[in-house]
Amino acid sequence: MRRRLAVAALCLLALAPGAAAKPRVVSINMCTDQLVLALADREQILGLSHLAADPALSWHWRQAGGLPALAGQAEEVLPLKADLVMTATLARAQTRALLTRQGQRVETFASALTIGEVKAQIAQAGQLLAQEERATAANARIDAALARLRSAGHGRALRILPLERRGWVSGRDSLIADVLAQAGVTNLGAGASAGGALISLERLVSLRPDALLLSSGNAGAEDQGGALLHHPALRRMAPVRRRLVIPQAMTVCAGPMLAEALDRLADELTRLAPR
Repeated sequence: MRRRLAVAALCLLALAPGAAAKPRVVSINMCTDQLVLALADREQILGLSHLAADPALSWHWRQAGGLPALAGQAEEVLPLKADLVMTATLARAQTRALLTRQGQRVETFASALTIGEVKAQIAQAGQLLAQEERATAANARIDAALARLRSAGHGRALRILPLERRGWVSGRDSLIADVLAQAGVTNLGAGASAGGALISLERLVSLRPDALLLSSGNAGAEDQGGALLHHPALRRMAPVRRRLVIPQAMTVCAGPMLAEALDRLADELTRLAPR
């Protein structure tokens, strides 16, 4: 009798609201990898892009360990029989079209250019993955970190230049631009172009920023692309103490790691000009 009651209870539990299995997902883009790794149960993840395990680009590369790595071809995605494929709008259109023709549900995410867009994508991914509570918590952490950043930057007349390899400067329509705006500092890259531009060494030096915002704090140049960041003229203008570092993996994609990026910038601003 007791056994029959236990079996019946288990059956009722299985039929209860919320007991349904969460959708199984494949991500074929490095940015959607970040959303999946941050929000989904490991058991939900059937495959990720091959960049998910790259520490230079993927903030959640440790969580990607042991999960199937995919090259992003429809032929390797279809046999997995996922409930959902997540990718970027900039990913191969032919692959997305083929998956859709085969009846696969494909959800695409555009590049997030503002903190608000990051939060919207986290909420969207949370809904798709049936992980709304995690998404809500992640966005709450971003809000809290944003408040700390605003406090750290308040009242500081700092002129900051976001600078990348080969002299690339993020423009006014970029996530970095919005982050700097929220911090209340002057973004010297805002006049470069809408999305960003390559700027000559002479132009960089003429801007005379109070600090550089970099994605790497390497002491030396690893290749020609990074050599410009270590040019003597730039080193004189912006020595180590005037270089703020936020790893690229924190900001290259939308994801809950933005909270850590905001906190990192708040710490760097405090270090640069302590109260």
